[in-house]
Amino acid sequence: MRLSSAEGAAQTGLEGVLLAFAYPDRIARRRSDGDNRFVLANGRGAQFAQPQSLAQREFIVAIEADDRDRDARITLAAPLSREDLEEYFSSHLRTTDEVHWDDREQAVIARRVTRLFDLTLAERPLPELPVEATAAAMLEGVAKLGFAALPWNGDSRDLQARMEFVRRHLPRASATDWPAVDDTTLATDPGAWLMPWLNGMSRAQHLSRLSMTLILRGMLSHEQQRRLEEWAPTHFAAPTGSRIRIDYRDELAPAVAVRIQEVFGVLSSPRLAGERVPVTFKLLSPAQRPVQITRDLATFWQGSYAEVRKEMRGRYPRHYWPEDPAIAAPTRRAKPPGGKTKI
Repeated sequence: MRLSSAEGAAQTGLEGVLLAFAYPDRIARRRSDGDNRFVLANGRGAQFAQPQSLAQREFIVAIEADDRDRDARITLAAPLSREDLEEYFSSHLRTTDEVHWDDREQAVIARRVTRLFDLTLAERPLPELPVEATAAAMLEGVAKLGFAALPWNGDSRDLQARMEFVRRHLPRASATDWPAVDDTTLATDPGAWLMPWLNGMSRAQHLSRLSMTLILRGMLSHEQQRRLEEWAPTHFAAPTGSRIRIDYRDELAPAVAVRIQEVFGVLSSPRLAGERVPVTFKLLSPAQRPVQITRDLATFWQGSYAEVRKEMRGRYPRHYWPEDPAIAAPTRRAKPPGGKTKI
């Protein structure tokens, strides 16, 4: 029997088939990314110690190999053909459809693969992506890309904060039915809420199609959405008619940043979460800089407002700084209703 060694030549015929039956774990396929390098049916890598013609064959049997290195060094081998493997090892061939997330492509890869033991003999793309398996692979991709890969924006983060605000202040009996949407909970089990929205997506860039606002709202029943609007409204209606956004992400949440003149005459903070939590007012100067933070407007008007008024009159003399803001008319303008600046 003629075999190839580092100095030998390639051998044709059935010798390789017989040796493959004797050493099935030594059947090897040449890697596509370089000469002399093969992968064995047992999953290990291997390469010829010296360049030779057998290194150009697609399949070989590595009869002798020094496996002390990471890649075994082939010292004796025989050639095989794809036709031989398909004919003589047909009972060992397995063809499966595989769908998985590919980190390099950042996409779902769906293919039909034929293997002999752990050795891939053939693979080709599936003509159609299976819906459920593709969604599961996309979910795997989201986990690898990280939670930040989802298209969060200001609106969706605001909604998330409002939902969490309501959940924290619900009575215990109702809180169990209210979905937790903090980042930690969402990231722990994304399949429970994200899977239905991944249909038709197969690449990382497709995630930009998602609306996190719609996804979050979809977790709430009609009754829960009604409670959300009642307990955590998006805006504070100032007596001047201005609609001021309520910030539920602020560390002092719920908080409203509003010019001080727009809340003259307001004696108490609105209370949210079923009258449980007062709104924090960040009162601003005409230059939109904070001059006071309070949840108790009445006490502020009666107390430290006098010092604020003194300082603001010096900085903004053309603006309206009444002595008694508790009974003064609110305004969006520098001057009070009526035209003249009253000090």
